[in-house]
Amino acid sequence: MNTFKSALLYCILIVCSGSNPLNPNHTVSAHDVTILFIGNSLTYTNNLPKLVKKVAKQKGVTIKTKMIAIPDYALIDHWNDGEVQKDFANHHYDFVVIQQGPSSQAFGRDILIEYGKKYSALCKKNNAKLCYFMVWPSLTYYDTFEGVIKSYREASAINDAILCPVGEVWKAHFDTTENFDYYASDGLHPSLKGSQIAAKIIVESLFQN
Repeated sequence: MNTFKSALLYCILIVCSGSNPLNPNHTVSAHDVTILFIGNSLTYTNNLPKLVKKVAKQKGVTIKTKMIAIPDYALIDHWNDGEVQKDFANHHYDFVVIQQGPSSQAFGRDILIEYGKKYSALCKKNNAKLCYFMVWPSLTYYDTFEGVIKSYREASAINDAILCPVGEVWKAHFDTTENFDYYASDGLHPSLKGSQIAAKIIVESLFQN
């Protein structure tokens, strides 16, 4: 089925059922899917929202994206500066994708959970679905990878959010191939290939079919 027909069918299904046929656990109305990305440089490097938009289009889903991403910001920083709350007052989103640093240590894990709870409440109030973009540690701290995976999995489960297990897929690739090409040369940020993989996983997680 070509993109136009897929998009047309998608809209018809939404209008008739009032639900999102690609993710039956989340209801959307008959409009383009809107996604807000909240994070830091792991999100804005290579313009991840733009890559997500491209992958979604290939699946016949038209999305609109907005990104609020600031260097070195964690969820607590975004919440405290209030920009997200102001944005929610003026816009509607179907999905809100949040991300902070690796969060393998206790403090980062606590912020991931506790402030994720605040974002979850904000999403529910505005009929949006919270999603966690699981990231990865730097190569220097590769031994903390399991802790990163555990923190993001726990946070998404506790806050009834969709998990986009990017870090988990990255680790499986590294452990299988011993090829760390998803990292950029600094050993922390994603290469273009790494961001493309992240976009693919996010789309698959949000629009399951």
